[in-house]
Amino acid sequence: MSLTLGIRRTRKHRAVDAVANLRDENRRLLTQLVGAHDHIGIQEQQLADERAGRAGAERVARCLVADLDERTGERDQARAEVVALRSQLAPYLAAEANANAVTVPAAERDTTAFEDQATAPIDVRDLRDRFTAGPVVSLHHSPQAADPAHIPAPAA
Repeated sequence: MSLTLGIRRTRKHRAVDAVANLRDENRRLLTQLVGAHDHIGIQEQQLADERAGRAGAERVARCLVADLDERTGERDQARAEVVALRSQLAPYLAAEANANAVTVPAAERDTTAFEDQATAPIDVRDLRDRFTAGPVVSLHHSPQAADPAHIPAPAA
């Protein structure tokens, strides 16, 4: 008498199932391999395009450097020519400036009116130089005391 617990396992076709699983895995791996090969081909093509673009950019850069050197030489020649022409032109410009110079006679202030009377020069020496003897106690001892016009008259 055998006991069956309700668990049935079929053992038939077990090797066939394993072979089918292996074939499925092989097919999946081959699909991945083909996809990887396509991806590598695309990457190689992009690398070739980038290298071609870099070579073109390097050619353009070399041409630009050569053009820049040529323009720099032309600029230096033009500067030298400008300096030479300015030195030749300078006497003519000076002669024209002298010929067309505006001359004005020295101006003198009209001091005939009372409010336009000329004043004495203002002493602008440094304060330490002006008052080295000490503080000014009286206007009679100040540096302007030499000119009595600057001393105010006492109020009567």
